Amino acid sequence: MHVIIIGGGTGGMCLAHGLKNAGVSVAVYERYGTRKDGLYGYRVGIDATGSRSLEQCLSPELYRTFVATCARTPRYFNVLTEKMRATTNIALGSLGDGEHSVSRSTLRQVLFTGMDDVVHYGKTFTHYTQHPDGTVTAHFDDGTSADGDVLVSAEGTRSAIRRQYLPHAEVKDTGITALATKTPLTPEIRALLSEEIEQGISLIFAKGGLMGMLHVMEFPWDVEGKPKDDRDTDLLSVWDGLQYDNTRDYVNLSVWGAHDHFPEGVHELRGEELIKVALASTADWDPKLRKMFELSDPASAFPLRIATSVPIEAWQPTNITLLGDAIHTMTPGQGVGANTALRDAALLCGQLTAAARGDRELITAIGEYEAEIVPYGFARVADSLKQNGTRGDDPLYRPFVGRLALFAARTYFSLTGSIPSLRRKFLAEMQAYRGE
Repeated sequence: MHVIIIGGGTGGMCLAHGLKNAGVSVAVYERYGTRKDGLYGYRVGIDATGSRSLEQCLSPELYRTFVATCARTPRYFNVLTEKMRATTNIALGSLGDGEHSVSRSTLRQVLFTGMDDVVHYGKTFTHYTQHPDGTVTAHFDDGTSADGDVLVSAEGTRSAIRRQYLPHAEVKDTGITALATKTPLTPEIRALLSEEIEQGISLIFAKGGLMGMLHVMEFPWDVEGKPKDDRDTDLLSVWDGLQYDNTRDYVNLSVWGAHDHFPEGVHELRGEELIKVALASTADWDPKLRKMFELSDPASAFPLRIATSVPIEAWQPTNITLLGDAIHTMTPGQGVGANTALRDAALLCGQLTAAARGDRELITAIGEYEAEIVPYGFARVADSLKQNGTRGDDPLYRPFVGRLALFAARTYFSLTGSIPSLRRKFLAEMQAYRGE
């Protein structure tokens, strides 16, 4: 059995590792031209679900490398005002031990390690053809094609396979625009942060219909790329996957709101122009937060139009299937998008491996996989949309009722942080959800 995976993102590469390690023939077709391309983005929070999936699919050595390259574990969950006043600071305690914060670019390098014989670069998928003999052909824009027994879409939100295979599966705009920035963690920036903010993840509930997120990423190597802990030296020194060392300690500061809070055409802006928009949108924010925007790396700033999948009913299985955002795009509201993709990958890997061994018929295996991902994937989509500020029609963004919604949200988190029973309930629910 030969499996074709379209897309070398987190879920697709996790699946490819699992299949390769199980002895199943697999090929990944990646639209970027080299491994260096696509080293973008900021933090990925890998929870217990994602960690189990990576451990299941990666080799033991590569999984240890993943753990060794993660940033410091967050120790606090903070809710701030735009003036940097703390509505609450909740110590995560042992809950933080189950979380891994990793740079997207570093995780990408981990997942491409040892896969040069599997990944084909510069391949933009256009369409597929299914054949009566049960095989499938993937076609690419350079005129080439690839034949296999299974075709997996790991292309993300704009999946071309989904558009052809499930044309009724809709991805819609949530009405939210986000601007994300990345600022080097210099002594000047560190001096602006309290201990709780520096050691945690901070959600910002701002006046004027805006929200934000601040997270400090500190990695296990210094500015020169040398491991801070001697215990990591041997492991990282022999890691041949670190071909493009581009991640140093930084602060990820983002702001988001309804589309109409930002100027028209903001999604086409980059660099200094985008940072100017972020500063203009946060004119009344604390000078410390604005300083982080001012000192951010222009090349790393990017806008994002938040989208979400519309749930659909289960479909008749064939030798084509999908994972991650290709089938259930979700907002960042619960922070489980990447983890759901990893969960999909591990589940699909198990089913395809069983089919390759002859333990079950291929279409049955794919059908069983899809019977699981449809309910839990779209449940995650729904959960993400219930979180504060993840939809453009959220009361937080309305002119008058928004003030009441902001007061209610801040009051909720203030009480949760100050009343022990509510704090314990909040942490227990978070742990149960992210570790499910």
